[in-house]
Amino acid sequence: MQEIREMKHLESDLDANVEYLNELLGVNESFDILHNRLRYAGKEFAFYCIDGFVKDDIMNRIMEHLAELNQGALSAREIQRLLQTHITYVEISTESDLDQIVVNLLAGPLVLLIDGETEAILIDARTYPARSPEEPDLERVVRGARDGFTETIIFNTALTRRRIRDPRLRFEVMRVGARSKTDISIGYIKDVANPDLVDTLRNELKKVDIDGLPMAEKTIEELVFKQIWNPYPMIRYTERPDVAAVHLLEGHVLIYVDTSPSVMITPTTFFHHVQHAEEYRQKPIVGAYLRIIRLVAILASLLVPPLWLALILNPSIVPDALKFVIPENAGKIHLFWQLLIAELGIDILRMAAIHTPSSLATAMGLVAAVILGEVAVDVGFFIKEVVLYIAIAAVGNYATPSYEFALANRISRLGLIVITAVFGMLGMALWGFALGMALWILLLTRTKSLGTPYLWPLLPFNGKAFLHVTMRTPLKWNEKRPGILRTIDKTRR
Repeated sequence: MQEIREMKHLESDLDANVEYLNELLGVNESFDILHNRLRYAGKEFAFYCIDGFVKDDIMNRIMEHLAELNQGALSAREIQRLLQTHITYVEISTESDLDQIVVNLLAGPLVLLIDGETEAILIDARTYPARSPEEPDLERVVRGARDGFTETIIFNTALTRRRIRDPRLRFEVMRVGARSKTDISIGYIKDVANPDLVDTLRNELKKVDIDGLPMAEKTIEELVFKQIWNPYPMIRYTERPDVAAVHLLEGHVLIYVDTSPSVMITPTTFFHHVQHAEEYRQKPIVGAYLRIIRLVAILASLLVPPLWLALILNPSIVPDALKFVIPENAGKIHLFWQLLIAELGIDILRMAAIHTPSSLATAMGLVAAVILGEVAVDVGFFIKEVVLYIAIAAVGNYATPSYEFALANRISRLGLIVITAVFGMLGMALWGFALGMALWILLLTRTKSLGTPYLWPLLPFNGKAFLHVTMRTPLKWNEKRPGILRTIDKTRR
């Protein structure tokens, strides 16, 4: 295989530049790399673009205008004359570094080379294949905006600016990935966000050393936050522009990744993952009620199955008022295995639902709920109580606004069930449950997101902030931004 000769900067010889770029880009190998040699006003031109990224109408208008130039019209200082007189387009720049020219070309802009010039003209006339903004499936609301982020970073920043028309709103852009050159933007309000937090994120993103970001924001989360063995998410994802705007105004720093419809909110705590936009679309008293119900559902999803198992394995400690939770017949299979199989069965059904066409999803749900559930009970594989408590846990998981947080709770629940069952073999099931809860709290206590304690404002305790995160309080009560963010502007008035 012949090696491509090294060139760092454009040369004045157009033929040498074209030969290098054709070989590097594989012009004769890739059908979507478009290259043409042209002649305008007696000068040799060459242009490159990616088929499907360039707006044809804009490109054709520029070429038609250049074709009208008289012979000798570009006799001196061609680059400046073209930029100021003949190529009157908003997003236009020049570049002499060949690496940057190639990176920009592959990102979409059109590249125009001129014989005798050591600078290329970059015309950002690109258009990406993109879907229109739609309401995200995971963050639906009864009332409110129906637009959502898309896979195009420019659309996402525009949707955010539409809600925050502050000249101090910043979107810093960088490229990550040695091969993918994925565009990433850090969004923050300059006179609000903690500059140390912005610098930390900026530096961590610059340290990312990988060939590409095929999974977009998930790859960034894993490489930047690094806590791969901790199931709890270090950041919160949102596909709603209004939710992103709220967190920017609070002082958070957001990360936008091209090709992803999810925006990363940093830093986050345990309580960020239990809040939902629907609570702020209702009256404060209604929103507070919804949040309390949601918190109860989340805790029930985590605690009900292992706590019930602990009580069943130690029936002597169950008070008379709760004797009804003890089944008369525990079934032919140990309760631990029943719970474990049911938990894994729920996950299998969830994965099956994801891969089932929407037109067949209802039928699949009926098969799972009616046929599998009832038949499993009838044949003695499960007892009815197991189905009930696993169903409570599943409903609580689905009531969790953050999908990643719900998955982490599911893993924690499995861990509690296992520890409870192991100690149950020694006749100390309740102690096993207590130990599991202590380990769970210890895990959350030791978890930090960019230096922010995960359980704040519970640990360390902040009474006023704790009221705001556990209750949907009136907006007039929220005059201060969260103290844990250490914002520059601490008031919201």
